[in-house]
Amino acid sequence: MTHPAQALGQADSAAIPADLLKHAAEQARQVVEAVQSVYVGPHAVPELLLVALLARGHVLLEGVPGVAKTTLVKAFASTLGCGYRRIQFTPDLLPADITGTYVLDPRNGTFELRTGPIFANVVLGDEINRAPAKTQSALLEAMQESQVTVEGETRALPAPFLVLATQNPVEQGGTYPLPEAQIDRFLVRIVLGYPTEEAELGVLRRFARAPEMPSAVLTPAAILSLQALVERVHVEDEVLEYVVRLARATRSHGRLLLGVSPRAALALVNAARAKALLDARDYVLPDDIKQLCGPVLAHRLVLTPEAEMDGATAEDILTQTLSRVALRRD
Repeated sequence: MTHPAQALGQADSAAIPADLLKHAAEQARQVVEAVQSVYVGPHAVPELLLVALLARGHVLLEGVPGVAKTTLVKAFASTLGCGYRRIQFTPDLLPADITGTYVLDPRNGTFELRTGPIFANVVLGDEINRAPAKTQSALLEAMQESQVTVEGETRALPAPFLVLATQNPVEQGGTYPLPEAQIDRFLVRIVLGYPTEEAELGVLRRFARAPEMPSAVLTPAAILSLQALVERVHVEDEVLEYVVRLARATRSHGRLLLGVSPRAALALVNAARAKALLDARDYVLPDDIKQLCGPVLAHRLVLTPEAEMDGATAEDILTQTLSRVALRRD
């Protein structure tokens, strides 16, 4: 690969000063450490939350009840110094309960918008798949365009804006599978399983009482600055071509009904840029793509019925695809 400093004629090729890269990596380290003072789990989990935030994406957290999904989100939100709201999804939740609605002000006889909980920097959608598709769809415009339309009036959401949604496995009763269009709005999916024996013992020792949430490490202004730095991280054409070949390989895979869309490929590149910045780099490596391939792409793939019956998973197919697609075209 050509060294990033040698690339010419691209808007993102201007090098980011070393002190800014070092500062960004240090801020990321502080956020991860603060979250892990409350959340007992892999280091990669809070780092993925940061990747999604800085790439202007959203996160889907999946796992059985009781594996600290909500605790993780609350701890992460506490470190950001941003406005935070929680929405408990239930079968009777209405779209207006999320976006807000106009109510009559008896003092002056006019209708005023009473904003819903979506108007916050960080929004936790708890157990999102317990609500039907109509209610889930209330998040689509917010997640894609950072705005909400209520009765024909469009209002911008505060910046930064991040949705962290949790869901239980769809095999459980009272759940509704997320439509593909909804799933595609999530930059990454993080699957939280049961902790190891050692980690679970640590939870019992440390949290006999409810844990205190960590103090703020960042501010909204600091997050916006980091997001702007991510957009300056350079991506070589060679890496972009690699992502395209990976995407196209999934579309022709015999065990997939639905492969990677162009939007998903772009999401992978943006996530890799954020990961590079957290590692104090202003350029993306192929290893960034490989490392993030599973969290960014697996939840967007739809397997054939035969593949599901054989016990195959999207992660298995992505691993196979990564082994078959070379970085350089022969």
